Amino acid sequence: MKKIFSLFIILFFTLGQAQKLDNIQSGEVLNYRIHYGILNAGTATLTTLKTNYMGQPHFYVKGYGRTTGAVRAFFKVEDNYESFINYKTGLPSYYVRNVQEGGYTQHLQTVFNHTNQTLILTNKKKGTSEVLKSVKGVQDMLSAFYYLRSLDPGELKVGTVKKLNVWIDDELFPFQLKVAGTEDVKTKFGTINCLKIIPQVISGRVFKDKEGVTLYVSNDRNFVPVSIKAELAVGSLKASLDSYKNVKYPLNIK
Repeated sequence: MKKIFSLFIILFFTLGQAQKLDNIQSGEVLNYRIHYGILNAGTATLTTLKTNYMGQPHFYVKGYGRTTGAVRAFFKVEDNYESFINYKTGLPSYYVRNVQEGGYTQHLQTVFNHTNQTLILTNKKKGTSEVLKSVKGVQDMLSAFYYLRSLDPGELKVGTVKKLNVWIDDELFPFQLKVAGTEDVKTKFGTINCLKIIPQVISGRVFKDKEGVTLYVSNDRNFVPVSIKAELAVGSLKASLDSYKNVKYPLNIK
């Protein structure tokens, strides 16, 4: 169950042109329940607050994931993520990953300079800081999630393929996803019509095969992730929307 929350966030990536985050509402809270096989493995929460950062309007997004129950007894996970996302461009300005996963700990801070396509990476554990080259339109793991949700519905039509470069820890990763179709998904709130999205992932490292992940997002202006199913190299992972608050538009629940 190492990096449960990291895997959960990575599945939400896509790419569009820079735009305001108009579809996201300050004060939104999304809670997810994560299962590993038959085990109730953990929870993940995403919160959003509109604020100012360096004199510019930003969304402050916080992600928190933890293992629970029997899984926590033998593998403790406490993952904290933070991102300040520029409200006008949808691009991250500052990103924090502070995690404890079993005996593994990491505390990284990243400052993005999109003008000259560089970033400053600070390793709080080692007390080091370095300037690294980046690429145009780079996202972090949290900002990519909200960037997807800011897209116009016309940009996520069935058959669409989107690409994105995402900064994860100390490395840049290219991702691609495909909108494969639509499907009704049963939830604790009722049935929600969803877009079925298949991220293309690196086979052999974590996931069972290149397209072993399926993401379902609400087929409305919210694009709220409703369910995720992933076949891992060992076992399977499922995350389901457990509760939500202050979503800007009503979910289309049957």
